Amino acid sequence: MDATPRRIAHLDMDAFYASVELLRYPELQGLPVVIGGRSTHQPTIKTDGSRQFYQLREYVGRGVVTTSTYEARAMGVFSAMGMMKAAQLAPEAILLPTDFDSYRHYSQLFKAAVAGITPKIENTGIDEIYIDITDLPDETLVLAQRIKQAVYNATGLTCSISITPNKLLSKIGSDLEKPDGITILSMSDIPDRIWPLSVRKINGIGPKASKKLASIGILTIAELAQAKLSFLQSHFSRSTSTWLHEVSHGIDNRSVITHSEPKSISRETTFEQDLHPRHDRPALSKAFTALCTRVAADLQRKGYTGRTIGIKLRFADFHTVTRDFTLTAHTADPATIRRAAGECLRRISLEKRLRLLGVRVSSLSPAHSSQAATVSPQRELPLIP
Repeated sequence: MDATPRRIAHLDMDAFYASVELLRYPELQGLPVVIGGRSTHQPTIKTDGSRQFYQLREYVGRGVVTTSTYEARAMGVFSAMGMMKAAQLAPEAILLPTDFDSYRHYSQLFKAAVAGITPKIENTGIDEIYIDITDLPDETLVLAQRIKQAVYNATGLTCSISITPNKLLSKIGSDLEKPDGITILSMSDIPDRIWPLSVRKINGIGPKASKKLASIGILTIAELAQAKLSFLQSHFSRSTSTWLHEVSHGIDNRSVITHSEPKSISRETTFEQDLHPRHDRPALSKAFTALCTRVAADLQRKGYTGRTIGIKLRFADFHTVTRDFTLTAHTADPATIRRAAGECLRRISLEKRLRLLGVRVSSLSPAHSSQAATVSPQRELPLIP
């Protein structure tokens, strides 16, 4: 007897961070809005009670766009773009600071709403999830509408959802009818709906792989599907070639993983201007301690402790170095993390200006099964030993 065909959904919140901000500032609906400013870019209240917003042209620095509304995207502004470049493209766009506490809150709300329909959820990011709805009795379209309505009722936000036989196709499909869309695909829809798309639409084919594929004349998923396996193996490894061949035909047997343990928890910050390890020591020390405190808070919130404390430094010339320090036991204590991260710093020559600073905790364990850690020496370690 044949197994029940799988129905896997991918739910993607629409312009999530920007949409959360529009709930707070409804007067910005329909306008180009860019999220990525600093706390100094909070709107101010005018004498008449209305809000005065910063415009993107007023931004000075080298931050990157966190996200943007669809109106800003129509002007060429996308996430991960440099803010100064974005200001050239959309100088009159509204600029708002990021508020990750608020985004995490709404993330929890929409995921809880979906969990009320089915617990078979794979958490893949703050604004997206996979859902296995194979065993639910409702028709596919009815389920899609029900899930979308539950998300909207819980958050006031819209999402796009795609339901297909596997994760690969659903990830592609959720982007086809944005925003507020529903896409339902079967394997028979692949030639018409999937093959005309760029190979970059396949999750797992990044800039380097797509560039290499382009160099051998493969730009679309259709061209990839038509390529013989032997031809792909002449340019890629055997395993990569097999994977490329399978995904181009919509083959993906991965399950929805309802629980997975994180491998590490980290925080990092890129400075608005390069900081010198000695001349800007107070500012760097403050940023370093803040990162350790935030990582510790993340660990405590998620219920983990860690043994290996790592740091990442990126200098003004973009040279990046990392160092790790392993404790004798697990910890989620900010002072212990700060001291261990300081030990890592002692093993790096700090002469050049710094562009980025990061702190990471790995070798994680559930908090209830861990013993508190200490690190010697117990004195506060300076940024510059």
